[in-house]
Amino acid sequence: MAVEMSYAADGRLTFGAVSCACGLTHQQPQVDVYVDAGILDRLPTYVARRGFGKRCVLVADNITYPLAGEACAQLLTAAGYHVTPCVIQRGEAMEPDERACGEVLLTIQDDTDFLISVGSGSLTDTTRINAERCGLPFVCVGTAPSMDGYTSAIAPLLLRGAKIHRKGKCPEIIVCDLDILRSAPKDMVVAGVGDVLGKYIALADWKIGSVINDEIYCSACGEMVESALKKLLDNTAGIRDQTEDGIRALIEALLLSGMTVMIIGHTRAVASIEHNIAHLWEMRKLARGETPPSHGASVGVATLMVWPLFERFAREGFLHKPDIPALLAGRISGADRAAWLKHAYGEEAASAIMAENPSDFLADEEHARRIERAVTHYDNIRAVINAMPPFDVIRSAMEMLGAPMTPAQVSIDDELANLSMRAGKDYRTRYTLFKLLDECGLLERYLA
Repeated sequence: MAVEMSYAADGRLTFGAVSCACGLTHQQPQVDVYVDAGILDRLPTYVARRGFGKRCVLVADNITYPLAGEACAQLLTAAGYHVTPCVIQRGEAMEPDERACGEVLLTIQDDTDFLISVGSGSLTDTTRINAERCGLPFVCVGTAPSMDGYTSAIAPLLLRGAKIHRKGKCPEIIVCDLDILRSAPKDMVVAGVGDVLGKYIALADWKIGSVINDEIYCSACGEMVESALKKLLDNTAGIRDQTEDGIRALIEALLLSGMTVMIIGHTRAVASIEHNIAHLWEMRKLARGETPPSHGASVGVATLMVWPLFERFAREGFLHKPDIPALLAGRISGADRAAWLKHAYGEEAASAIMAENPSDFLADEEHARRIERAVTHYDNIRAVINAMPPFDVIRSAMEMLGAPMTPAQVSIDDELANLSMRAGKDYRTRYTLFKLLDECGLLERYLA
């Protein structure tokens, strides 16, 4: 593997130097990651090693504070730290939105030395953005193996209901007590599995993007994600039964995946069309005043939805050579595209998407170049797809784990599911197989 991983006696997960000549700038991981059973009591020792100071804001919610946050506060207080809790009260669904971010920001004082999050995705990201904006060190205590964002440096947030991504801070310390992680609800464990399995699609799209647009593909990060995927598939029974070894394998897979974001500074290795679809579902559900499905569960279902289109393209390819003049003549106008985005994502989110992805409306020359490149390099694209595991392997693993398999099982109706398969490609400029199919006039045929 491009980045070696080993454990020290105190549960510290040590990462070796990043080895890659891809041409991208790589940041060496500087985070102290601790993974073991019964290590929460060592939190003050782990924090003291970094010398952050003695005053912290501890961010939790009404679920994670009694689970682990209160214990963290008591441990740190007994060790001489001054802890100010920021417990976000939301019932069952706390979202990383402007309200939650504001609550944390207003709890931070001029003399605050560092932040601690106690939770999983939403709480980690809410703390991450505040740590970045305030220039403070950040400690993360994980409570569920539900997502890959513990080691990330990107914060997915909600702004007036629109899903946005902002630069955040990777924690300096991450503590994953396996006793706590094993007690996580089954649906959160399954969500973590879905988040990992979606990386197969993300890696394939990244490689296809390198074929079509000469994107730089980082082999080190690719190998890290592939190692995470193998770790998960080799331990599905233990993950299902939430054994110590199974949950260790799952959290290691999530940490490895998320580490790539810190190394190269973007999420290309871990998120693509499957995440776009999940984000669209979340935004539309929130706009309706409904509780969205968990992110990882949505990613898992979306992965199952898009995978057959990859395999079909590898089988069929271009049954007929694309008529480039006809495709260019039938292109949607800029005004019609803006209207389509507003229909699919809503006014607020569509405006944010267009502002953050200004190059996504292609000039005719660029559109034609992409089509020609796809036709010319079809064998390379097919090789990328054929290197993926058979779809049945992924479906069987998710069935064995009791994961949701269909949009209906995560409360997504047919109308929204169908819309997301057509609009997911438009969430960001990042190249995907779905963009290829759309630009070559094939998407509707595949979705019919």
